[in-house]
Amino acid sequence: MAEGPCSGDIVLKTENAALEMYRFAALMLGSETEAERLIETSVAAVDVDPCADPCAAKGLVRERVIEGALEIMHRQDPASFTEVPATEAGSGCIEDDGGTALSVTDLSHLVADAGRGPLREWLSRLSQAQRAVFVQRAVLGQTNADTARAINRYARPSVWTPEAVGSLFRQALCSLASALVHSVPAVQA
Repeated sequence: MAEGPCSGDIVLKTENAALEMYRFAALMLGSETEAERLIETSVAAVDVDPCADPCAAKGLVRERVIEGALEIMHRQDPASFTEVPATEAGSGCIEDDGGTALSVTDLSHLVADAGRGPLREWLSRLSQAQRAVFVQRAVLGQTNADTARAINRYARPSVWTPEAVGSLFRQALCSLASALVHSVPAVQA
């Protein structure tokens, strides 16, 4: 018996893509309930058959989820993207952010089990803009330019540049590293 156009492999890839976007939305919004609603509306709004073209469907859902998350964040705090937050000049922690997206393993550790609490606690202390930059860059591996472009849809005027995103992202990586180091209980000898 031949498999239909939507084989088990394609269905599994689609389910994994939905789970990835749910994790992204939950980290971006800080609310699993909001993330679930966003994923449901985003997937329902995509008018592409995932069995015919799974890559196109994944791309459209991803785009809609990013757009939806930023829209929700902007609605919660209309001034959240109007200014680029100041970054610490010359911190020296990380000089270049090229290729620093978290690996699937790193993300899995931070989102699940022992890493969940410290990451979510750290994210909750960030401004909407800082959170938007960090989650898009670290979780989705977006470029500085793509992240700036997405945020500028809600910035009036469009003040976000790839350089500003890169600087803010490097600062966030240093802050996260410090928070994680300080959250590890001291080993007793």
